[in-house]
This record gives sequence, structure tokens and C-alpha cells, in this order.
Amino acid sequence: MIIRFTLSVLMLCLVLSSCKKENPQPVIPEVYVNFSINPNSTEFLEINAPGSWVTVTGGYRGILIYRQSMNEFLAYERTCPWDPWEEGARIEVEESVFTAVCPVCDSQYLVLDGSPFEGPSTYLLKQYHTTYDGSLLYVYN
Repeated sequence: MIIRFTLSVLMLCLVLSSCKKENPQPVIPEVYVNFSINPNSTEFLEINAPGSWVTVTGGYRGILIYRQSMNEFLAYERTCPWDPWEEGARIEVEESVFTAVCPVCDSQYLVLDGSPFEGPSTYLLKQYHTTYDGSLLYVYN
């Protein structure tokens, strides 16, 4: 009985120790984000139409704001989630408008939902909350 119990405990320990994640998701440092912009102003002409985007300061290394429709916006942290400690790992939007790429690891992400589709990254872009009241766009975490 004691031997059977000891063997069971040993087997459980072996199974649990072999379940380690090989590449846990790196953590992008939390930075307070709470600002608003008027996307219809001349200051933000770049995002007056659906499918357009602009980068702004804020977050850890900048924020990408994408206008999905006239009343819907998405906001993403520009830090690449694959290696947030790498200085140059900051996503840039490609000319296709629907993809963003990290120049360091070459991971590519869909701007429509932040999901990776090419490169080594398996992590979503960090997304911030957005609320649009028809004149002001609020971005916050």
C-alpha cells in the first residue's frame, strides 16, 4: 500500500514537472493609458476614413489606432509581444493597411484583430479599450 502510494506520488511529480511551458508569453510592462483624440479634426486627417491608421505616443512604446469603420476604432500597443525588451521591436503598419510587422523578429499581425499570422510570434498584439462618442475617441486600459 505504501509502495503503491509512493509510486503514484512519484509519477504525479514526473508528469507535473514535464508540463512546463517552453516559451511563456513575455509580459509587456503595464503603463497607464487614458486619453482622447478627435479623429475628425485636421490634426488626425490620417484616420478620417475606415481602413486608415495613425500612431500616437502613449502606452509602453506608442499606440497604433486603426479606424475599422466610421464608428469603430481599434488601439494596439506598438511593442511587439514576441520580445518586448528588444528596443527596436515596435510594430509598423505595412502598405496593405491590414497588417503590421515587427522589424526585429519579422512577425506579422492582422490589424483587424491583432493576431499573428507569420513569423515566430504566437502572441496577440496588446489591445487597449476604445470608446467613440461621435466626436471624441477615448483610448484606455
